[in-house]
Amino acid sequence: MQASALENLRIAIVGGGYGGAAAAIALRRAGAGNVHVYEQAPETGQVGAGIGLRPATVELFREWGIFDAIAAVSSPSDYLEILSGDGGHVLAREEWPGIGDYAQPNQARIIHRGDFIDALLGALPREMVHLGCKLTGIADRGPAATLSFAGGATVSADLVIGADGIRSVVRRELFTDAQPVFAREHAYRAVITAANAHGLVTDDNPRFYMGRNGTIAYNLPLRHRGQLSYDITAPSDDDSWAPQVSNDYLVSLLDGFDPRIVKVARDLDLAQVTSRSIYDIDPVASWHTGSVALLGDAAHAMLHHQGQGANSAIADAGALALALASADSVPSALALYQATRKPVTDHLQRISRRGWQADAVESAFPGQR
Repeated sequence: MQASALENLRIAIVGGGYGGAAAAIALRRAGAGNVHVYEQAPETGQVGAGIGLRPATVELFREWGIFDAIAAVSSPSDYLEILSGDGGHVLAREEWPGIGDYAQPNQARIIHRGDFIDALLGALPREMVHLGCKLTGIADRGPAATLSFAGGATVSADLVIGADGIRSVVRRELFTDAQPVFAREHAYRAVITAANAHGLVTDDNPRFYMGRNGTIAYNLPLRHRGQLSYDITAPSDDDSWAPQVSNDYLVSLLDGFDPRIVKVARDLDLAQVTSRSIYDIDPVASWHTGSVALLGDAAHAMLHHQGQGANSAIADAGALALALASADSVPSALALYQATRKPVTDHLQRISRRGWQADAVESAFPGQR
């Protein structure tokens, strides 16, 4: 689009998570001057656990001028290691794909989700981010769309970006009413101090421990915070959104695991544990109309096994901004955006559903770059 058209385009982003915030940053860098983010939470907070940001994602941060802000709240990682549950055998140890693909090496960055969102939102003018805006509906009017929020407020925009997560209102209202798909797994996550990690924090590289009963213990060091992001993912037929657990139950999932991992589970303060059933979505046939597009989990929520959810959302943001800058209209830009990103995320959704098996780990990054 011509610079003047992009500058004056009214853009509304639904969702202030990492996908929505990254989209706002990328669009502003591309020349969009009228971008607003609408987030339903009344305030931002330190929620979630650790995330691994891939080298390609880090390169986008350099292009957007926010690398220093991300680096200040993250640690550089050289490789990912996958081990047997007892820690006795290294099943795969591979450098993060793409470290050396750029003008300067881009190590992966290990970051707390809360710090990540804070850094992204901190790169935006305060007046661009509107908290406490819960979306209740959207009307697609062809060349524009109108958002309705709880309390009666409405906003019209030439482009609406639905970055409102796995239970996206935008996706449900305009694209498909298909529900998220239960993966028959639970994830139990906590962030603990390195001092209470029983020696599991030795460097800045994540280590995943694979149990033969289907349980996986994910350990992402957050050494810059003096912490460890600790995750137990285990098979379960209970599809309740927030299942209740006990320390004894968590320990029972870790039979035969490295004693340090078992000790952490035994000592966890359950009030600090996030307990969730795991869901993704089936591929969505179309991500856009003439004035509305899906982004991140709203478009392609995927299982967490390959750590591609956040990275895919950031890549979406970069591709969308590039498409708007290069196409001659919003509809053609959205078509280009989908054509660029959907084949990639369809592939990653399939890989993430497949996960790993303890007796058949062929690569730390199967079918990925």
